[in-house]
Amino acid sequence: MKTKSEIIAELAEASGVEKKQAAQMLETLAKMAVRDAVEGFVIPGLGKLVKVERKARMGRNPATGETIQIPPKTVLKFKIAKAAKDAILTAG
Repeated sequence: MKTKSEIIAELAEASGVEKKQAAQMLETLAKMAVRDAVEGFVIPGLGKLVKVERKARMGRNPATGETIQIPPKTVLKFKIAKAAKDAILTAG
């Protein structure tokens, strides 16, 4: 797994910009993802960040085995693009 510094260095080298500019681009991308996640934020070729409403459901307390009601809640999911999924799984 790459660190933030390693990602910034690779972005800077690949795009021919200074590390400071690459860091700013990465920060802007992260801010855009947070701001637009409600409607869905797509990174072409990688995937989509979406806000999902989970319904209330029945569950089980693993410690006691007791059946419990799990309340509805909002979660974030990242759906991997098919092209990225295929590339990652066949590279293995």
